[in-house]
Amino acid sequence: MKSDTTAYKKNPKPQASTTHIRMVDLNLFRVFDAMMLHRSVRKASQMLSVTPSAVSHALNRLRQTIGDQLFIPGEFGMQPTRRALELAADVRDGLENLEFALKVKPFVPAEAVRTFRIAANDNTSVVILPSLVKRLAKSAPHVDLRVFPLNRPDVVRQLERGQVDLVIGWFGELPGGMRRATLFREEEAIVVRAGHPLTQNKVTKERLFEFSHLVVELTRTEEHAADGFMDDKGVARRASIERALLEFQDETIDLVGRVAVCVPHFAAVPPLLQATDMVATLPHRLALWAAAHFPLVLLDLPYTPKTVDIEMVCDQSADRDKGLQWLINELRILVAANEHASQISQDL
Repeated sequence: MKSDTTAYKKNPKPQASTTHIRMVDLNLFRVFDAMMLHRSVRKASQMLSVTPSAVSHALNRLRQTIGDQLFIPGEFGMQPTRRALELAADVRDGLENLEFALKVKPFVPAEAVRTFRIAANDNTSVVILPSLVKRLAKSAPHVDLRVFPLNRPDVVRQLERGQVDLVIGWFGELPGGMRRATLFREEEAIVVRAGHPLTQNKVTKERLFEFSHLVVELTRTEEHAADGFMDDKGVARRASIERALLEFQDETIDLVGRVAVCVPHFAAVPPLLQATDMVATLPHRLALWAAAHFPLVLLDLPYTPKTVDIEMVCDQSADRDKGLQWLINELRILVAANEHASQISQDL
């Protein structure tokens, strides 16, 4: 059997090449990966179940293609060149992705049996979940959903640990390794009970502050909040729907509103508004839903409403999850359909 060094010396000096990747035998990269792992022609051949001469021949072809020696004799076997070290991680990732693609079966919604775990607040659950469940009942009857509260400070960490598949909410900064995409843009709305004094005449900023406010705070913010965001180990997550109304200032007005009640979820808002003259700031979609199901009304805003992006956040490993990518696309489709239907309704 030829030694590693002998096999290497018989290879001609590689020449720079401009060969396109489509013309390269992908098996050559399997040989390269085995050599990076074992640094030995003999051991690489054993790993690949081929002869040492086959490995040497493959290395020669790859050297000619890449234009680099790739491996040279050293004190501890065949040592990778600088170029080989630069290629190693990408080659390994490419092989793993290829192996994964060949192993993973296509996701067929009608046949899939799976449970998706979503972290979301009750606002998202009210305005999106009914349409999603209705859609899945037809297209994916065996797919189940488990919805967890978004108010845990470590909710994004749950993504990293695989305890949650998808998080829907509004965020500032996120740690590395996260994938984020905007699901829809939301703006604020002011809601009061039907017959509230503010419904009688034009709403002004001054009149708004004549009444106590009901605020939804999705997490405890007293110690960690800054500008409406809660920061937990690199995760800046909006903790409350806008507080801008409560501290409005301009050249002629200096007003600070009174927060009479803070609640941890949106579901508590309609009953409290019905029983009092409090004012609440809600996401616009939820405000419309509340007004359709409770004796509540939306006020004309005396200012330009603030907006936030409602995002879908998942771990970067979701790039390989065909099922989760399908669910994310389903969410996009239903949100677009709902917005289209809402626009038609407004036009009519």
